[in-house]
Amino acid sequence: MSSATGNEIPTGLAMDAQAAVGAVYDLYDPPLWLVTATDGRVRGGLIATFVARASIVPDLPRMVAGIAKHHHTWGLIEASGGFALHLLYPDQLELVWRFGLESGHQADKFAGLATETTPSGQPRLPQALAWLDCRVETRTDTGDRTLYLAAVTAGGAAAETTPLTAGRLYRAAPPEHRATLERLYARDGEIDTEAIRLWRARRANP
Repeated sequence: MSSATGNEIPTGLAMDAQAAVGAVYDLYDPPLWLVTATDGRVRGGLIATFVARASIVPDLPRMVAGIAKHHHTWGLIEASGGFALHLLYPDQLELVWRFGLESGHQADKFAGLATETTPSGQPRLPQALAWLDCRVETRTDTGDRTLYLAAVTAGGAAAETTPLTAGRLYRAAPPEHRATLERLYARDGEIDTEAIRLWRARRANP
């Protein structure tokens, strides 16, 4: 069974349906976002693709970010109620390796980096292409991650250029980093699968 109606719990898609959905996803190349946060004592950051603009009102800008709950940065966002978003230049792959291939549970990802702070006190990387200061307004638990709707309170861009995207990163990654990206993606997929299934089961049987 690959779909559900009524109160049935959705199960995994059949292979042909997976391929069809994958073809839709392949039509766009989302920008990579570097998300940083601090609880006032510890700093952290990660690379995210689940980030989107959530308002067209110029004086009320908002963003949505989906952060997996097993990441170190998730706990910092929960503690501080805010985060900073960064877009990267296409050649800033080293920042991706630093913030995307290591875990903040074991390493200080900011070691040796020049940093500043946003007006709200979140870590900011001045070498990034652009940044946004975000204050969480509400959150939604989706099982594998938390969706944060955040008010954008400040921001800036260093230049007008196309930022680094997921597709660009994958094409530019050397073989050893590409293999690591694929391994971590598969690992996160397994974690997310279990979290989504448990979340759906709890909703079906409160």
